[in-house]
Amino acid sequence: MSSTATCMRGAWLAAALSLTFALGAHAADAPAAGRPAALSAADSDPRQLGWMQGFPPRPDRVIGQPDSDFFSFPKMRWTVCHFRELLPTRQVSRGLGAPRGMQYARDAGIDRVRFVPTGQSTPMTWRESLDANYTDGVLIIHRGRIVYEHYSGCLAADGKHGAMSVTKSVTGLLAEILVAEGKLNDTARVSSIIPELASSAFGDATVRQVMDMTTALDYSEDYADPKADVWQYAAAASPLPKPAGYTGPVGYFQYLQTVRKSGVHGEAFGYKTVNSDALGWIIARTSGMSVSDLASKRLWRPLGMEQDAYYTVDSLGTPFAGGGLSAGLRDLGRLGQLVLDEGRLGNSRLFPAQAIRSIKAGGDKQAFAKAGYRALPGGSYRGMWWVFHNRHGAFAARGVHGQTIYIDPTARMVIVRFASHPVAGNSANDATSLPAYQAVAEYLMKARAKR
Repeated sequence: MSSTATCMRGAWLAAALSLTFALGAHAADAPAAGRPAALSAADSDPRQLGWMQGFPPRPDRVIGQPDSDFFSFPKMRWTVCHFRELLPTRQVSRGLGAPRGMQYARDAGIDRVRFVPTGQSTPMTWRESLDANYTDGVLIIHRGRIVYEHYSGCLAADGKHGAMSVTKSVTGLLAEILVAEGKLNDTARVSSIIPELASSAFGDATVRQVMDMTTALDYSEDYADPKADVWQYAAAASPLPKPAGYTGPVGYFQYLQTVRKSGVHGEAFGYKTVNSDALGWIIARTSGMSVSDLASKRLWRPLGMEQDAYYTVDSLGTPFAGGGLSAGLRDLGRLGQLVLDEGRLGNSRLFPAQAIRSIKAGGDKQAFAKAGYRALPGGSYRGMWWVFHNRHGAFAARGVHGQTIYIDPTARMVIVRFASHPVAGNSANDATSLPAYQAVAEYLMKARAKR
């Protein structure tokens, strides 16, 4: 292979890995790899830095393909709102009806809510935490009404933002709905639904083990290892043209067939994005619809979302079930409220309450503990949702760089946050996020009690 071809192949792999890393194939709660970049939230604001501004933009302010660094900090603070301009996507249609309105009861006192970050002694206000976590947008819903809404960085009220691994929880929700409706047997072996996976690691796993990520996979996401499986995964999943001489799998479904088993299913939790891709295939084969189309049919259309959403796709048009969703802030608020209300929308029921009760019950705590998530002691993972088992019974969808849908059943509160934190792992922002969510929940409960 010539040096030119080698360089081109290297650039292609770097771009493919950047895409995979950006959209979710990285443990959402892995220990932070290094310290955050020096630029503050204000100094790294994409409007301040001038990314993609002007007609045309200045050459040194351009972010685009096939550049491999569109998700490097601080460029990623622009990218998270513009994936569709960089990659092929598939629509999640909201339909043609009028959006379902949302009620407001804004509470200016939330900005002044104080809490002590985990492991620290100096209090911080809710408003200060927004900049500390590089927040692009945050929405708080209390008892069905919006009490707080904030936009910054690349995001505006009519914009969309990458949800990263929050996508996994949408995939998990769709699966839980099918299970609750009796359309999907979560005790069935994967090979009985997807015969193509019979000889892979997934073949003898149950659907539930895939949903709860307790599969035993010989799969590494060690980005420092040039031979790690994530590189082949990234190459297969990339929608970019494959380089000359490429002979590996093409697309998510082909790659899943190459994953091998290591250990015994059901014994330990292991956060691996390929589980979400496998579940997306199971959902598609069971329902006869892609995850994007099923999300439209079961969630976006009946909820009266105000914007279409979209998924990034592989070169065959398969939606990325593990991290490819981009959506509007208020629309994920609508979704979070539906989950809080256990599938009820006004006087209608969109799906059985058991779908949410299964998630709220949580997964195997012992299996989860083996993964070593120090910021989530006593937690578990169920249906691709993180369950905290705290005194409020909170659970959440979580994604890299600070994305979340946080649901507190006791406080009747939903928080949706989009962010572009320079460190991917949520361990970098949990200390200034989880206690902040709890403090706001307690503030809202006390404020209601005084009325």
